[in-house]
Amino acid sequence: MYSVERGAEMENMCREDLMNLIQSTNFTVIEISMYLDTHPECPCGLSAYEEYSRMLRRAVDIYERKFGPLTIYNVENDGSWDWVQSPWPWQKGCDC
Repeated sequence: MYSVERGAEMENMCREDLMNLIQSTNFTVIEISMYLDTHPECPCGLSAYEEYSRMLRRAVDIYERKFGPLTIYNVENDGSWDWVQSPWPWQKGCDC
């Protein structure tokens, strides 16, 4: 598992590995949040949620900085609509 403290390792991941990390970490965050719906004061659950949420934000930040936006919400509008100018994340292929 990649912890937030090991962000330098995420910086060096290829596109495919970073996307796999984002997908699996996003799944984990969703699962933990559902657990917290029924156990809202569980310290272990809260701690895990914070850790995985930080890891997910870090991985998404790295991915978007290196390869472009993953969602429409992170598109920069600097006078043109660049969202349609680059390949979608699943069209970029593997660079491993």
